[in-house]
Amino acid sequence: MYNLLISLAVGFLVALLVKLANFSIWAGLVPGLIAAVITFILLARRVASRIQGLMSTVQQDLQSQPTSQKDAQGRVDRAVKTLEKGLVYEKWQFMVGPEIHAQIGMLKYMVKDLEGAQAHFNKGSSRNYMAKAMEAALYYQRDNVPAMKASFEAACKSGKKEPIVWAAYAWCLLQKKEKDEALKVLGRAVEENPKDEKLKGSLAQLQNDKRLKMKPYEPTWWQFGLEAPPMMPPSGGGGRRMQFVTRR
Repeated sequence: MYNLLISLAVGFLVALLVKLANFSIWAGLVPGLIAAVITFILLARRVASRIQGLMSTVQQDLQSQPTSQKDAQGRVDRAVKTLEKGLVYEKWQFMVGPEIHAQIGMLKYMVKDLEGAQAHFNKGSSRNYMAKAMEAALYYQRDNVPAMKASFEAACKSGKKEPIVWAAYAWCLLQKKEKDEALKVLGRAVEENPKDEKLKGSLAQLQNDKRLKMKPYEPTWWQFGLEAPPMMPPSGGGGRRMQFVTRR
């Protein structure tokens, strides 16, 4: 990555200058290392600031309620183009490319562009729990249960404190007639989040042979597109509000 190479070059130059000042090369190691670290931090912050600017633009565009599916698609198309500008930095800083691909994948998934979403999920960061959970939901819709489980497990690993990830996993397992596995997932979820009342309630529902209700996880649950949201009032427009979710 360019930032790392530049930082190492700066560190080497500082060490060389110390050497040219009639000190031993060993005397230049510490100032050279310090210079390299400082340079890397400054360059990383510069890239992060520019990426955050792109993210903010996307969030602002997606905050309000779309009036139709066409409006929603148009917003996503603009958001994708905005995020793609950030891909120029993927050779400069570690993890920039995978994170942007994960964000684009989520956007495409939310407007039912499953092929486009899959292409970006394949390049996305495994640390983005929401992207991995949506990838799992995509596999669910394609009836690829092993891949669904693998993606949900990755989502639960990076988002173990996120109730929606565990609940979505359990819901999908139930639809695939794997209640015992769903119980195990929610049991793990409660172990990881012992104070979360939503997860405790979901586990109790399954233990009492009741239907798993996803209402406590709305509106984020609607982004998975696995259940239809309730009808919006006439003043609310005809579309579903899109929320731009980033990993923590």
